[in-house]
Amino acid sequence: MKNIFYILMMSLLTLTVSAQKESGDVRSGNRYYKDSKFTEAEIAYRKGLLKNKASFEANYNLGNALFRQKKYTEAVEQYNNALALQPKEKTKIAAALHNTGNSLLVDNKIEESIKAYQSALKANPKDNETRYNLAYAQALLKKQNQNKDKNKDKKDQNKDKDKQDQKKPQQPKDQQQKPQPQPQEPKMSKENAQQILDALSQDEKNAQDKAKKQPVRGTKKAEKDW
Repeated sequence: MKNIFYILMMSLLTLTVSAQKESGDVRSGNRYYKDSKFTEAEIAYRKGLLKNKASFEANYNLGNALFRQKKYTEAVEQYNNALALQPKEKTKIAAALHNTGNSLLVDNKIEESIKAYQSALKANPKDNETRYNLAYAQALLKKQNQNKDKNKDKKDQNKDKDKQDQKKPQQPKDQQQKPQPQPQEPKMSKENAQQILDALSQDEKNAQDKAKKQPVRGTKKAEKDW
């Protein structure tokens, strides 16, 4: 931002306006401003405005003195006051808008500064300094938007990752550590075992009795055919 301030200070437009019709305070302010005594210049211009609020030169030069003191919001207010007087000369309008753009840009109000520069160029299309500052502000805005997009993409990626992690089923810790139950063979009581043995014995006895009752059959002999 220091580099921007240096560039814009170098491109701050000052107007050669006849101060003969102005009060002695405005003329004193001009001398202070020329000697880089910006606080004294501010005081002198304010005194001049007390005597004549409709002075374009007093409002405009007060804006310049405030800008040099890095009072950018107040500077913009004074430039707007100067423009509200609706000067007929387009060079005055362009200069006030140009310096308004400078004040807004150094105050990091980039989009507003671009509009001010564009308006200044409409009033004075041949002003190369305004054209340069406009291009500079547009480049800053483009870079700022690119950084915003990068940060937004990173945030979106982190959100998507968090959502994916949340979708993964996670087994409770107590289930992870608890051993799985093993299948057990059915147990047989002594009574059940004895009943099964008795039943087998009875089946075997019945089979023997049945075999005794069957008649004994002899074997057949094959007869020879001589």
